[in-house]
Amino acid sequence: MHKESANPLGVLPESKLLKQFAIPSIIAMLVSSLYNIVDQFFIGNAIGELGNAATNIAFPLNTSCVAIALLFGIGGASTFNLAMGRGDTKTAGRFIGNAAVAMVSIGAVISVITLCFLQPLLVFFGSPEDVLPYAMEYTSITAMGFPFLILSTGGGHLVRADGSPRMTMAINVTGAVINTILDALFVFGFHWGMRGAAWATVIGQVIAACMVVWYLGHYRTVSLTKECFRPYRSTVLEVASLGAAPFFNQMAMMLVQIVMNKTLKHYGALSVYGESIPIACSGIIAKVSMLVMAFVIGISQGLQPIVSFNYGAKKYRRVRKALLLALGSAAVICMASFVLFQTFPRQIISIFGNGSELYFEFADQFFHKYLFFIGLCFLQPISANFFTAIGKPKKGIFMSLTRQILFLLPLLLILPLFMGIDGVMYAGPIADLVATLVCLYLVVRELRRPEFRGECYDQDCGR
Repeated sequence: MHKESANPLGVLPESKLLKQFAIPSIIAMLVSSLYNIVDQFFIGNAIGELGNAATNIAFPLNTSCVAIALLFGIGGASTFNLAMGRGDTKTAGRFIGNAAVAMVSIGAVISVITLCFLQPLLVFFGSPEDVLPYAMEYTSITAMGFPFLILSTGGGHLVRADGSPRMTMAINVTGAVINTILDALFVFGFHWGMRGAAWATVIGQVIAACMVVWYLGHYRTVSLTKECFRPYRSTVLEVASLGAAPFFNQMAMMLVQIVMNKTLKHYGALSVYGESIPIACSGIIAKVSMLVMAFVIGISQGLQPIVSFNYGAKKYRRVRKALLLALGSAAVICMASFVLFQTFPRQIISIFGNGSELYFEFADQFFHKYLFFIGLCFLQPISANFFTAIGKPKKGIFMSLTRQILFLLPLLLILPLFMGIDGVMYAGPIADLVATLVCLYLVVRELRRPEFRGECYDQDCGR
């Protein structure tokens, strides 16, 4: 019996493994997305357009925290699973411990920087004057929860890598449920407004982070000793190298969010919509589309341990089959979302409170135009994570940057010069289409390599 055959990642059917790991990951991602959606719902219904715009202005900070969480969460999980596939349990444990320490430490730094430079940051993010007081009230509280947000989000990947996807789901569900209950109590019950929504979010994140800490003290596949949590520069850098692709993807999203807010503010002021309506609508629509991407990213996260272990064990056919299953599943979800967004845009936006007729008019256009190619958006995140999971972070980083940096960002700067605020809406589908074509080419090229075509001589070939 081969050493790796004792691990279910190397022997169970790929479809069963993908379902086992992806479903809890999807639920965890959906619940994680609900942190922002729930706040948006309560704030939108209690405060209105200005409150919705404020959460969008503050959103880049949340994205930066998620970027750090993925840098060390996915990086730690990937290095851990690759090491376990090689049978190196001692190094595997060090990857987990160092990843956890890095998340908490950097989260504390981001929190301090945000609180020290809060107003300049929010102005830089594009806040209109009438939105700034709401954004400051909200962010001054949520910033205190950044270390807990990062640990609860990134720590879930470390828990999943241990073969416990249901525990990852439980961590996220617990935090989100607490956030939802407290949102209702603080915002509608106590009438605390932005402050109540912010405290509800932080408390949910603290409890979820405590669950991660508890689990790390009861890790199953390796024993996490104090030595594992002692930072080593080389270990942290190796973890970061395999988490770089999703990290840069999130940082690219943050940059795009800032540029979009500034662009919408400028060109909105030149249109009938004004400064605040475009920012409020785009923020809601971005968070709604995040629910769709939660499915896609959940599938890609469920794919990660399967791909990493089997690639490390040289079971290339299993890697190929798992990837194709993941792509097919995500494609169905994205196409269904396209139909939903094109058919019911006004009904969706109305969930998040009332607004003027101009507010609904802009939201309707943004749904129809900006998300026109959302049916293709499954390929880029899954393929980028695939290359990261097989230990090819440079390709993963490049693919993570294709949509946001190489295509969307230039289009956001160029198209509005000729089309006004409509240019922002058309930038999205063009970037989606071109990024999909680039990623498709790279994935097909990778799968034509000899090992994936069965032209190799490891123990799995010829099965």
